[in-house]
Amino acid sequence: MDLDCLPYGAGHAQEGVCLLVRMGPHRILLDCGVEDIAPLSATLNRSLPADFVVCSHAHSDHARGLLALHQSFPHLPIYASEVTTRLLPLNWPSRSQQPESRFCQALPWQSPIELRPGLSVQLFPSGHLPGAATVVLTYAAPHRTYTLVYTGDFFLSNSRLVEGLPLGELRGMKPDVLILEGSYGTARHPHRRQLENQLADRIHRAIADGYSVLLPAPALGLGQELLMLLRSHHYFTGRDLDIWVDGTVADGCDAYLELLPQFPTAVQNFALHQPLFWDERVKPRVRRLSAEQRPGLGSTPCIVITDKFADLALYVADRTNPWILLAPQKPGYPVSNWPESGVRSVETYLLAEHCDGPGTTQLIHNLRPQHVILLHGSPAYLADLANLDELRNRYQLHTPAVGTLVELPIGEMFLQPAIPETNYEGELSELGTEVAISLPSPITADPRWANFADTGLVEARWQGEELVLRGISQRELLFQGSAVQANLECCGNCQHYRGQRCWNQLSALFGFKVTPDGFCPVFQAIPESELFLDGETDGE
Repeated sequence: MDLDCLPYGAGHAQEGVCLLVRMGPHRILLDCGVEDIAPLSATLNRSLPADFVVCSHAHSDHARGLLALHQSFPHLPIYASEVTTRLLPLNWPSRSQQPESRFCQALPWQSPIELRPGLSVQLFPSGHLPGAATVVLTYAAPHRTYTLVYTGDFFLSNSRLVEGLPLGELRGMKPDVLILEGSYGTARHPHRRQLENQLADRIHRAIADGYSVLLPAPALGLGQELLMLLRSHHYFTGRDLDIWVDGTVADGCDAYLELLPQFPTAVQNFALHQPLFWDERVKPRVRRLSAEQRPGLGSTPCIVITDKFADLALYVADRTNPWILLAPQKPGYPVSNWPESGVRSVETYLLAEHCDGPGTTQLIHNLRPQHVILLHGSPAYLADLANLDELRNRYQLHTPAVGTLVELPIGEMFLQPAIPETNYEGELSELGTEVAISLPSPITADPRWANFADTGLVEARWQGEELVLRGISQRELLFQGSAVQANLECCGNCQHYRGQRCWNQLSALFGFKVTPDGFCPVFQAIPESELFLDGETDGE
């Protein structure tokens, strides 16, 4: 059976992702993020470049060529998730309201759909962006069934607007081929909440020092995540501050609002109590920026979120207070596109929307494919992943360049090595009012142990039927030890503050981790009776 993959775009640098996969007699195009679609039909002696197209998500590096493809081949079926079909027109702003931009057909989540005889497609949420999908292709040949999994861009962790890829639903699938991104190579990142706190702290210090902050971002995803971070973080809640949103980032916000029923429950609950984005009543104020308002920007410290490819000189000028430009890191590539004047400093931040190295290898080990094709990222970063012994010894790895055909022979007797042991058995002992947990010494060999055991203290909380342990860092320990005045209206004196988190469902901070000196408008003081009881307990 023929099984191969030809990249028209491998996601290197600004190059988009576009892959032609062949499974027996069927040809499937996965994404079309290339700007020039001519190579797709130049060398093919066929009426169509593929039997059908599946788009993983609406980011331009995966979708910007779809409209041109549809115009050139109007009979070529193009599929995606329901949310992606509604976000795709933002890639063509001048035509987003025209019928010709609504060419994509929606597929349901987690239901195999037979699009060709013997060939079915199934979509699973992949995190990263609302509507982003992992594509599972299954071809039932006469003597064997073949499976190919394409992740698109994926993220295992939850972000503020998107739940992570449901790894448990794909675990043990054992596909013949896994095509996945390796954007961050082998790098290991802190938890996303820690990255959010670092960014919020930098913006907070810039505003306190009298600077305005410019945040260029993609139209979908990061721009909206930044808004949610700024609206709900304790540094900014209730602060007399303007957050301006411009360009296609603002259009993306409007598109998200139309899709609110498709978002996680926590996001829908937030929107029940205050607007998700546009709000001039609750501080900080979030406003759409008009062309008439641009000349007045920066007279007082503010925050501007705009397109990553916008002319940033439109927002900054020497006549206003100084600006700081904060640009998202693109692993393996330098930051560019900043104005020559008006910006005091250009800095980068990391707010991960893709898995780091451990997350990437975790997905591979859980799926246990025969072939692994790595793309979407700096070639050097992809090479770092492909050279990991834990992958080289288990899987057949490929890091193809554009135009390089990857043949994928399937060995009937290919032996998959056993997955390394990652679960450890321990013992529980109840000692009066305390519980002792004993774990075997091999657990300390994991490189994550140093961070976990930083202070020797852990936080334990129930998550459903499971008890989750998390190491407490030195910085958190300092925050916990900070004294809070008894008469101060702050999270530390609120009756809904427990376990370093807000549990008031009426608060924008509900479910988030907050510091004791934070504050929100629905603060409710601890009753004096409870304060007295707490004092007695502390005295013992």
